[in-house]
Amino acid sequence: MAKIAATAVVDKSAILGDDVEIGPGCVVERDVAIGAGSVLIANVMIVRNTTLGENNRLHANVVLGDIPQSLGCGDPDTKLIVGNGNIFRENVTISRGSSYSGQTVIGNKNYFCIGSHLGHDCVVEDEIFLGNYSQISGHNKIERKAWISAFSGTHQFVTLGRFLYTGGMATMHADQPPFMRVAGVYPCRVRALNTVGLQRAGFSEESIAALQKAHRQLFRRKDGKSLTRAVSELREQPNLDENVQYLLDFLDRAAQHRMGRYLEQFRH
Repeated sequence: MAKIAATAVVDKSAILGDDVEIGPGCVVERDVAIGAGSVLIANVMIVRNTTLGENNRLHANVVLGDIPQSLGCGDPDTKLIVGNGNIFRENVTISRGSSYSGQTVIGNKNYFCIGSHLGHDCVVEDEIFLGNYSQISGHNKIERKAWISAFSGTHQFVTLGRFLYTGGMATMHADQPPFMRVAGVYPCRVRALNTVGLQRAGFSEESIAALQKAHRQLFRRKDGKSLTRAVSELREQPNLDENVQYLLDFLDRAAQHRMGRYLEQFRH
């Protein structure tokens, strides 16, 4: 049975799983579902059409599922869908989808630090880390195990690759490649392979060595070749590691848009 504080306001249509805890000052609007074991600590607001999976923990002043921050968007009847085991620290805000896709989707075991924001129509995979006051614009995709450091920000329609690590205050206006460390402000640049992150994730020494070699060939070249040409030449090498292959595919997708934002091809 759910435990609901006396000062909480919960719409009668809300579906609450076993052992859900809703603390003082929380507001749960209509057509909300909260999975078993989830905890809303205090002053949390869950706006209509939001679905939370199991064992999520929401700290004080979190707002999930409010309308998109988009001029002229109005109040669309769209959704926010959240998986299991996520942590939302104080003052996190996440918008539901716009009429563009109809939903914002978050996977499992993600950690959203204090003051971070995720915009409308975003897709977040699993086990990402979003640092304090990071601001993720609408229509972004964050692939699994990406680590976004404090005060970082993105343009709309940016894809952040798996196992990416960003330095603090990075400003990312284009797709950022998987497995790399990036940092900087206009432009944000690839600085190195995310070796520590890959080791912690259990990547083999062979895969890390292959990615390290690819990093040098793609991002440390001194022959004046374009990145597109370097990708093509690397593809011709035999027996490419599967992670190197994924990196090349990612870079090819990003190159399909003139500003390096693959997802923006589908905007219209």
